Amino acid sequence: MPFTHLLLALIANAAWAFNFIAGKAGVAHFPPLLFTTLRFALLVLLLLPWLRPVPGQMRRVLLIAVVMGVIHFSMIFGGLAAAGDVSSVAIATQLYVPMSVLAGIWWLGERPEPRRLLGTAIAFAGVLVIGFDPVVFLHPLALALIAGASAAFAGASILMRGLKGVGVFTMQAWIALAAVLGLTPLTLLFEHGQAQAIATASWLEWGAPAYSAIGSSLVGHGIVYWLLKRHPVGVTAPLMLLSPVLAVIFGVTLWGDQLSWKLVVGGLMTLAGVAVINVRWPLRGTRP
Repeated sequence: MPFTHLLLALIANAAWAFNFIAGKAGVAHFPPLLFTTLRFALLVLLLLPWLRPVPGQMRRVLLIAVVMGVIHFSMIFGGLAAAGDVSSVAIATQLYVPMSVLAGIWWLGERPEPRRLLGTAIAFAGVLVIGFDPVVFLHPLALALIAGASAAFAGASILMRGLKGVGVFTMQAWIALAAVLGLTPLTLLFEHGQAQAIATASWLEWGAPAYSAIGSSLVGHGIVYWLLKRHPVGVTAPLMLLSPVLAVIFGVTLWGDQLSWKLVVGGLMTLAGVAVINVRWPLRGTRP
């Protein structure tokens, strides 16, 4: 991969990593469902030119949009609101990788290689270790929500395998629309103080949903989609392992997270498991 493409991968990782900081700052002011709604309201406006029907695939597109927009992202930002830190959330979101392996076995009857099963076990064990960290142990709802968000993402990933010829921005536009339509009544029913939060938000607080929509969705996903069109998945996917590492660094340096040995060990185990699943090692005696 050329150096410029590696630099783009680094930018995408940083964009996704900083989204955890933006999200944590956003839900500190806005209720989480409202924050998610505002994020996607901006995104759907930006992606209106790509909001077009997908003939013959709309049922699947809409199902993915609901699972991702209404379930996955509301749980992610709900988890950030409930969490005591950013780092544990960033690492726990990697659960979607082993969960995708298990979803493939359950729904598609796939028979993964032994190394993928080993990676799945290591990743889950790592999250269990993280769960006993004092900061995480005091906020079990956060870990439960992130696990639920990861399961939703895994399910959506299985559904996405059946899509053909649907661009990343078209799919994101439908996800954004589903989120706005689905989460608006939910925030009105289950949250309070929305009007005050909107009226009192500073430009910095408005910047949180704006960054989450533009920096994470448009820049981050856009770059990765561009790279995937030019390089194999086996080359591009492992590069994205840097995102949770950068998120932990941002959490410590920008948000004041305190790293305990349980979070470090559990995080390394989780990332190692994800790496075992994603990285295809060359056979001995062959050229990489």
